[in-house]
Amino acid sequence: MRLYDTATRQLQELPPPPGPIRMYFCGPTVYQRIHIGNARPFVISMWLRRWLKLSGYEVTLAENITDINDKIYAAAPGDSARLAAEAADWYREDTSALGLDRPDVEPQATESVPAIVAMIGQLVSSGHAYHADGDVYFRVASFPDYGKLSGRHGDEEATRNPSEEDEEAARKQDPRDFALWKAHKEGEDTSWESPWGPGRPGWHIECSAMAEEHLGPAFEIHGGGVDLIFPDHENEVSQSRALGHEFARLWMHNGMLRLSGEKMSKSLGNIVSLRKALEEWGRETLLVYFLGGHWRKPIDYSDGVLTQAYAQTFTFRNAFISDVPALPSSDWSAFENALNDDFNTPEALAVLHEWATAGEKGLLRRGLKVFGLKQLADIPEPPGEIRELAEQRQEARRSKDFERADALRREIESFRWEVRDSGDGYTLVPQQQ
Repeated sequence: MRLYDTATRQLQELPPPPGPIRMYFCGPTVYQRIHIGNARPFVISMWLRRWLKLSGYEVTLAENITDINDKIYAAAPGDSARLAAEAADWYREDTSALGLDRPDVEPQATESVPAIVAMIGQLVSSGHAYHADGDVYFRVASFPDYGKLSGRHGDEEATRNPSEEDEEAARKQDPRDFALWKAHKEGEDTSWESPWGPGRPGWHIECSAMAEEHLGPAFEIHGGGVDLIFPDHENEVSQSRALGHEFARLWMHNGMLRLSGEKMSKSLGNIVSLRKALEEWGRETLLVYFLGGHWRKPIDYSDGVLTQAYAQTFTFRNAFISDVPALPSSDWSAFENALNDDFNTPEALAVLHEWATAGEKGLLRRGLKVFGLKQLADIPEPPGEIRELAEQRQEARRSKDFERADALRREIESFRWEVRDSGDGYTLVPQQQ
């Protein structure tokens, strides 16, 4: 299998099965419910883990939760710990509703402070970091490869102040330096002890420490949104490799979701929460929607695009209702080749549609299961009362009492079942949740 690597700007082959494959994907900063764009790296990581396991790999997926951050302090002054804990629970609740299981490890920054402090101490003692009035900063000049991951190597102006968090510029020896530890400030309700005084970690050191704590100093894949390449991931790889750790061998950066042509983000205020999207469209529609976009490319979010994804779920469900004999179609290798070539889910989706058209129920069921869509293949038996209403409606149709037939259809739909007429017969299909 091969995947595109941001660092080398080309496709890279994964080691052969069984690997192992250790993956670290950046999760959210928790201060409100996540938006549908935040869900994309979660979905990609869960699908990739599932596919790698099916391909014979031993896989470990770690996906962090950032619950120490300036944004959390700003969102709940004096009460950030409560908000972070509550929002972390929202994140787990909403992503679990996608039905894709959970990562193997979900470290939280608040639980990882000892490992973070230890790593900062190693950077200070090795000369790659310095202490300044309670803060600790990474010395960018001590790491000659700074900027290579993001393509900004040697461009000092482009790497100034590489952090989304507030930092004391006057304490820095170089404008490019970034905070590893921040001294406790008035109004912040949480702090931890350290050799440099009470405070809390900077944003970037959290992931370096958590990734290495759970996956070791070298691991195969690091993922996250393309917006994290700089400064977050540039700083992660710099501070880890400054200590002689290989860190991530391949970098996967997914494209952003766009709403009205703009990147969906909390800062722009143009977000649709994952919870709202689930309530409006259901998990199956959202998963088919994500399948339609290559993980490296941006993807538009609109009612039109979601309506198309919703219609596709009916195409798959109908394939298991139809009694049409199977027609010639591609075999499993076409699906396998699509996913092994840079995890091309749009191409895999096209193969699924080919199988649906050809009536290849066995292959279609097997393929849908990879993406958490097995329910589209499982057509349950309707309850007795629904079957009775359908029979009454059928009798009303025979008697040409179409008003009563329509009323019975609406009653059946109120129980979230749909009647599909076919000649003199009918089929009962559960509506999507």
